[in-house]
Formats: sequence, structure tokens, C-alpha cells
Amino acid sequence: MNITFAQCLQDFFCQRLMTQRNASAQTISSYRDTFRLFLGYAHTRMGKPVSELSIDDLNAELVLDFLDSTEAERHNRVRTRNARLAAIRSFMHYAALCMPASMNTIHRVLAIPTKRFEMPLVDFLSREEIQAIIATCRTATWSGKRDHVMITTLYNTGARVSEITALKARDITLGQTAYVLIHGKGRKLRSVPLWKSTAEAIKHWLSDSRLNDDSPVFPNRHGQHLSRFGVLHRLQVAVHSAAASCPPLNKRRITPHTIRHTTAMHLLQSGVDITVIALWLGHESPVTTHKYVEADLSMKQAALDKVPEVRGQNVRYKPKDSLVEFLENL
Repeated sequence: MNITFAQCLQDFFCQRLMTQRNASAQTISSYRDTFRLFLGYAHTRMGKPVSELSIDDLNAELVLDFLDSTEAERHNRVRTRNARLAAIRSFMHYAALCMPASMNTIHRVLAIPTKRFEMPLVDFLSREEIQAIIATCRTATWSGKRDHVMITTLYNTGARVSEITALKARDITLGQTAYVLIHGKGRKLRSVPLWKSTAEAIKHWLSDSRLNDDSPVFPNRHGQHLSRFGVLHRLQVAVHSAAASCPPLNKRRITPHTIRHTTAMHLLQSGVDITVIALWLGHESPVTTHKYVEADLSMKQAALDKVPEVRGQNVRYKPKDSLVEFLENL
């Protein structure tokens, strides 16, 4: 059966992702954005309408040039480059079933490796810094009250930004045991308990805002879900204000994921077992959570202090023989 690239791509989204895999909305939107950028790049390079592109036009050379442009022109990081490649690979696996005549092109694209990169140390805030950010939200205004409760909930739960924006009023349970039901990655649900202060703040916020069960807990001015960029912007506004009373916040790039790291580090420093932290954050494996142990210098120092220091005897320096030194410097 002859099938065009355009039809194959539509079937990939509608049949493979939505129907067969029941992929999450986040996965579909991520793949969609990749192909919007990739096909736009192919159109510019080849001068052909997107609907007339063939699978053989999207060869390994074009894919590699596109990936390089995401770093050089769009200033994306290697993680984003690899995410774009993962989306293209996933489509190519599907195209291999639908378009076997183009198997040579498909195999060459599938052979493109992911790019390796250095794993940076986890960036997190001190208790004084996160308290300053939360305290600086101006609760006299509607947006100030929302930001105060939102950042407090981010810190309490360690939720991802996509999880906090998707939160609905029905996901909050208030009472003697208050908790929030978080819809995590991979359609995994997890419940996270709330501090009494967080539960009280959420209770007043829901009451004052008169939200129904299906309303987003943290809406924008139009009553819709805040975007991830909206959350980032409001957090940056709070950080900028907090920097006046907490100078270490100056010149730091703080994102909602920084707050997630902060939650994990503070739990670890308080003696919470690493497997519990993995469940708290929704990590698939505790191995992912080990990076917080690596980042906590104070824990490493405490471990070092338990080991007796080795004191070697000082040896007086003696210069090397001139001929030996000459040979070593060749």
C-alpha cells in the first residue's frame, strides 16, 4: 500500500500515539513541537511545501543539521536536542512499518546517537532563600495570593511544573490528614501530604476564589490553567522581589524545577530515607534520587569527619638531577 509521508505522520500521532499507546498530553505536545520545528527547518532548507515532503527528504544529514541548529541557533541545551531526536526516532520506527521502501533512509536516521553531556550538580535553595521567596509574594492582590499558595505548594510537594499547572480543586483533600493527588509522568498518581500551614493557605485560597471541582487550583486571569511559562514568570517576579532582602538570590537562575530540587534536598538533610524521597517526587527508581546525595556537600563533609585523617611525614623537597629533568621535559 502506497502511503505519503504526510499521511504516515498523521497516522503516527492519531493511531500510534493517541490510540495504540494512549500517550499523555505532555508527550503528544512535545512530539508535536518537535515536528513543527523540524518540518519548518526542512521547508526552509529544501524550498518545498511541508505537505509535499517525502520520507527520503528527511534523511540523516538533514536531521543532524536540524539537531545542530537547535543548539547553535535556538540555544537549546543537549537535553533538548536529545528529546527532539527521541521524537524523530519514535516516528521513524513507525514509518519503517508503513514505508518499507524507504528503509535505507530510516535506518540511517535511527543510527544517529544521542549526544552525551556533563551532568551538572543539582542547584537548590537554602531554607532562608525559599522562605524569602514565599514571604515576598504580595498577598494583598489576587495574583499575589495565588503566587504565595502556588510556590508554597511547589515547595511542600516537590511537584513538577506540569503537575502543578494540571492540579484541579478536586485533587485537594483537606481535613485531619490533608494531601494533594498529583497526576505525574507516565500517568502515575501519587499522594503527597501537606503541612498544616500549606493546607490552611490552600483552604482559604479555594474559598476566596470560589473554585469548583474541575477548576484549576492556580488559574490565570482568564480562569484557565497557567502555562509553564506563566509559572516561571511569576516565580521570577517573586525571586526578584526577594533578592532585596536576600542578596544571595541575585544573579541566580531559579526555575520551578529548582524548587523541586530544594524540596528533595531539604527532605534528605532532615534524615528522610532516599526511597521515601523517590516516592515523594514520583521517581521511577531511587537511582534517580541518588543525585541529591551527590550534591549535598554537608553530608559528604560529615562522612569525611568520621574518618581519621591520615597525616604523612613532611619530606624536604630535593631538586631533580639536571640531566633527568632535561629528559623529562623533552
